[in-house]
Amino acid sequence: MDVSIITTFLVPFLPYLLKAGEKATEEAGKKLGEKFGGDAWERAKALWVKLSPKVQAKPAAIEAVSDVASDPEDKDAIAALRLQLKKLLNEDSTLASEIAHLFEQAKQTGSVSNVIASGERAVAIGGNASGNTISTGDTVTHKESKTTNS
Repeated sequence: MDVSIITTFLVPFLPYLLKAGEKATEEAGKKLGEKFGGDAWERAKALWVKLSPKVQAKPAAIEAVSDVASDPEDKDAIAALRLQLKKLLNEDSTLASEIAHLFEQAKQTGSVSNVIASGERAVAIGGNASGNTISTGDTVTHKESKTTNS
């Protein structure tokens, strides 16, 4: 299982997951989940339920999660979280299997995609973008005529 996918999926939800149970936070998490489509918020909560006990048992993992929740744009914090999640999953094959199963279910429902855009002006397409204009943030746009699914 690619820990990058887990990390990328969790990052935007972490500020809400850490405060789950609070009514306002729950609503904000649901709205964020709607942005990602499918039942992403429910999938993020299920994933966090599995990971949280292991994270809470490891001070470095707690710090990494807190840092990302405080600043979800911080690439260094995200890298630290990815490393901590990798360690947790390598240490516990049962947990790794459960997480892999959750992600397979999420892929089937459309909550999670294998597509990750990484780097400045990166573009990721998780489906058919034929006929769309893709802007990379500079003055150049590219007209896509043919795409492939990931």
